[in-house]
Amino acid sequence: MICVAGLGVSGTAVARTMAGRGEKVVVLEGRDGERARAIAGELAALGVEVRFGEPAEPPESTSLIVTTGWPPHHPLLAAAAAAGIEVIGEVELAWRIRPEGAAPWLALTGTNGKTTAVRMLTSMLLAAGHRALAVGNVGTPVVEAVTGPSDVLAVELSSFQLHRAPGIAPYAAAVLNVAPDHLDWHGSMEEYARVKGEIFARAGTVVHNADDEWAARLAAPYEDAARAAGRGGAVRSVGFTLGVPRPGQLGVVEDLLVDRAFVAEPESNAEELASLADVRPFAPHNVANALAAAALARAYGVPAAAVRQGLLDFVPDPHRIAHVARVAEVDYVDDSKATNPHAAAASLAAYPSVVWVAGGQLKGADVGELVRRAAPRLRGAVLLGADRERIREALARHAGNVPVVEVAGQDTGVMDRVVTEAARLAAPGDTVLLAPAGASLDMFAGYPARGEAFARAVHRLAEGHDGGAA
Repeated sequence: MICVAGLGVSGTAVARTMAGRGEKVVVLEGRDGERARAIAGELAALGVEVRFGEPAEPPESTSLIVTTGWPPHHPLLAAAAAAGIEVIGEVELAWRIRPEGAAPWLALTGTNGKTTAVRMLTSMLLAAGHRALAVGNVGTPVVEAVTGPSDVLAVELSSFQLHRAPGIAPYAAAVLNVAPDHLDWHGSMEEYARVKGEIFARAGTVVHNADDEWAARLAAPYEDAARAAGRGGAVRSVGFTLGVPRPGQLGVVEDLLVDRAFVAEPESNAEELASLADVRPFAPHNVANALAAAALARAYGVPAAAVRQGLLDFVPDPHRIAHVARVAEVDYVDDSKATNPHAAAASLAAYPSVVWVAGGQLKGADVGELVRRAAPRLRGAVLLGADRERIREALARHAGNVPVVEVAGQDTGVMDRVVTEAARLAAPGDTVLLAPAGASLDMFAGYPARGEAFARAVHRLAEGHDGGAA
């Protein structure tokens, strides 16, 4: 019997898939509710049993547990380990049930930028004429896609997914960046980084961010092995950089994205892939996302013209450095997806003069270095949410001359007050940037709801302003 831990999107997909393959399936779900009960009713029609309540022991006759993000220290998983029952994740299960001749995986991970990069990659693959699909942490469970009609899968993987995926062997794999996040789940930065690096273990081509210390460190053994094996080796290692690329890298020369890895004679040759103007929305970290996507696409044989066309066709997901409006010569930008300091730092670096809207749940992360680096470009800060005092303390230490306004409260009008205060601090030419550096669940249903509240407040500000909005 297969036991599925969790009734979320991935857990439900696992239950449906395995029941369809004739397996007996029991799903364990700790949280009860109307939606969960409705899903349980749908699964019951397939012969799947759903048990509610916090489980401490695997059900009798369990031969395999498929977990969908439960932490390693959960009592159920600890009990399974003690009983010798194998525990894997949805991604590992998907890899195991792939049919012969299944679509290869182009996989990527990173602390930030994963969804943007995987969607850019998918756009490039489609532009090259492939039947490509973005799956994994981007929203579509991998287990539902591996038996589908796609030629190739662009697979976004979180550290939670990689933790329980010991057998996957992507055609090519990339690490975008690694910065402190989810340390409460993994236990330490070293363990978090190690799990991210597992994406490289059986990859045919290893792609890493040469500008990111942890990503470069994780790729170093593969770089060494590829160098020792020469061009005929089994594993190829490729870097990407925002600087001028060396042989074996993709990078930027003046205003062009260029390839010195997937070309003949990379010591002396380079191929133009796109221009900086083709990367939208433009920001340094988005250029890095585009280079990572291009490296994976090129590893799969996508021509340069399709890389550029893919970037032109790409439509960014909402709440990622999205321009909301211009009011009184001040730009208002929604980057609510910047839910940790690393993402907020990348967002802040994209604008020269910023009134920063920040706050939320920091999840134990330190914001001191973020504030220190951003201080020269800060013109003001408006803070909200549970951990706003910690950000205020960091501003006092590293940016004492920056005016700071705290907006207390949890009511629906908070964001209107935030935007009003930000507008008061901003001058023509400034950018009011929502880049919270924290999670949103202290005040909102999720980062999209936070971004939507910000956008609505900005539009109300624009409506009330004589100059309107452009």
